[in-house]
Amino acid sequence: MSSAEINAIATALFQTPHPNFLIFGLTHESLLWSALNHQGRTVFLDENEYIISKFEQSNPGIEAYDVQFTTKVSEYPQLLSQAKAESKGDCRPVQNLLFSECKLGINDLPNHIYQIPWDVILVDGPRGYFPAAPGRMSAIFTAAVLARSKKSGGNTHVFVHDFGREVERIFSDEFLCQENLVHMVDQLGHFVVKGGIDNGENSEFCRNSSSPLSSSSSSKDVGEEDD
Repeated sequence: MSSAEINAIATALFQTPHPNFLIFGLTHESLLWSALNHQGRTVFLDENEYIISKFEQSNPGIEAYDVQFTTKVSEYPQLLSQAKAESKGDCRPVQNLLFSECKLGINDLPNHIYQIPWDVILVDGPRGYFPAAPGRMSAIFTAAVLARSKKSGGNTHVFVHDFGREVERIFSDEFLCQENLVHMVDQLGHFVVKGGIDNGENSEFCRNSSSPLSSSSSSKDVGEEDD
């Protein structure tokens, strides 16, 4: 990440006393995130069980869990269509994902992860730079649901890295919403999502859905590598 991207995330952390910080992806910045949030709770999620284990062994006190992703970047059009078709059921915006059958929802994390009111969520994993990679579709959808299902209400800062890539942009537009996009810096999109809203009728993530599958390719496409 660039220094400007790191600074944007650090600023959001410092705005909240003792923030709960959820991170998808172990990266070069992982120890930095833990250090910056030393007064809060930081949880890492990654697709590689071996790397998670090594990371925890090398850094006692770190909280990290492996996630088994079942998606592929190449499947993203079908996954998006299915989620939109099930937006009033298993793929609704406000729910406990532990009991969800939505294919985009991550429902096999430790139970307490779904109960924590997350203040900041960073999507910087899993891999998404080749067609057979798991992609960040599930991570973005899950981040959106966790933010909206925050029982204490209030806002959640959701950051999506590699925002210039097609999948990251389309799924962010669909589930985090353009009206919630408050800042873009380099390859980082910053959304502020309001939680605690469930009137029993709201089955839409966004006021104006805007993720046409035929949208033109972005400056960094699905086949290009992460920074």
